[in-house]
Amino acid sequence: MNFLAHIFLSGKSEQILVGNFIGDSVKGKYYDDYPVLVQRGITLHRFIDFYTDTHPVIHRSKFLLNSYYHKYSGVIIDIFYDHFLTVTWHKYSDIPLREFIYDTYDTLIRNSKLFPGEVKRFFPFFILRNWLETYSYVNGIETVLKGMSKHTSLPDHTRFAIEILLEHYSLFEDHFMEFFPQIIAEIEKRFEISVYRKDSSKLYTPSA
Repeated sequence: MNFLAHIFLSGKSEQILVGNFIGDSVKGKYYDDYPVLVQRGITLHRFIDFYTDTHPVIHRSKFLLNSYYHKYSGVIIDIFYDHFLTVTWHKYSDIPLREFIYDTYDTLIRNSKLFPGEVKRFFPFFILRNWLETYSYVNGIETVLKGMSKHTSLPDHTRFAIEILLEHYSLFEDHFMEFFPQIIAEIEKRFEISVYRKDSSKLYTPSA
């Protein structure tokens, strides 16, 4: 799961959202420096990563990318799944996606004093480039992957990733639609967080 899914899965608590947003950048003893609900958000972030990395549906998605990306396949799937969250947003929320995104930016800006240094450095670019909405479009995914290959250890196989996404678009969407209700249910049970969604009776139920 990438930024949008992490944020959506935080429910309605601003501090849990902030903790989830900064979760990757908080290590070891620094965890104790944050308010209790921010700590809960950090813990939620770690759980989401673990649950996602070990889920069999994710393994099926990653298999389609392994020939080029190997250990980085999960990074690409995180981005693909954020895309499919934007595509299927109406299934999970009554709040329009753009309204949700800009409310999230406002929340993060208000709480930016809590960000560790690493997050403070990239956050202006996150806002200016409208990061959360970028994944709505395939060409936005392409831009993100090219940027990541320049500034991180992600190998530059962007053309391959986009080709695979387009070739297996419906299959990736099916994988996401099978996976996402399961992680919502698990988070609601373990963390007692109400993940906002419109009508649980309309959530996707995979066929037997």
